[in-house]
Amino acid sequence: MNSEINFDKSPDGLIPAVIQDVETGKVLMLGYMNREAYDKTVAENVVTFFSRSKQRLWTKGETSNNFLHVREILIDCDGDTLLIKSAPAGPTCHTGADTCFDEVNQGKGQFLNYLQGIIHDRKVNPSEKSYTTSLFGRGVNKIAQKVGEEAVELVIEAKDDNDDLFKGEAADLLFHFLVLLEQKNMDLDDIVAVLQTRHVKQ
Repeated sequence: MNSEINFDKSPDGLIPAVIQDVETGKVLMLGYMNREAYDKTVAENVVTFFSRSKQRLWTKGETSNNFLHVREILIDCDGDTLLIKSAPAGPTCHTGADTCFDEVNQGKGQFLNYLQGIIHDRKVNPSEKSYTTSLFGRGVNKIAQKVGEEAVELVIEAKDDNDDLFKGEAADLLFHFLVLLEQKNMDLDDIVAVLQTRHVKQ
C-alpha cells in the first residue's frame, strides 16, 4: 500500500478527498485538496479543502460551524486519492442535508461524535458565554472533580425510582466525562478501543 501522496499526478496539484463518517461509514462528501490544504488538515485535525470556485483554501464549517473533525486519513494504492474518516459537527451539505448525496446519516454514536466536536471547538475557540469553555479554564483537576461529583449524584439517583432524574444525572456524567477526555487530548474512540480489546479477551 502506497503511503506517499502524489499531488503532481494532477496538472493543478489537486487530488480528490472522500469524506466518510467514522461512526456510521456513510460517505459525506467529496472535495479536493492541494498540498497546502492537506497540511492544514493534518495540523488542525479539521478538514480543509482547496475550493476550485473560490480559488482559495476552504475549511468545511468555517461559516456554519459544521466542521469535519479528522479521525483518520488513508491514502489509496496509487497515492492520488484520500479517504478521510471524520466526526461531523452537524449536517455536512450546505443544503442542510446530512450528506451531499442526500442520505440520512444515522448511527448510535452519531450524536456523541457531534457533541465531541462541539466540546473540542469550545476548547480551541473559547467563548466567555460557554459553560464548557469555563470548565476548560478550571483545569484538569476541577474537571475530574466535576466528573466525580456527577458520578456520586448518579449513584444516589440510582437508589430511587425516578427514571427521569436518573437519566438526567447519567447525561450530566457522560457530558463531563467527554469534557475530561478532551482535556486529556483523548477521544471516545480510544475508550471504545479498550473495551473492544477486553471483549476479545473474555
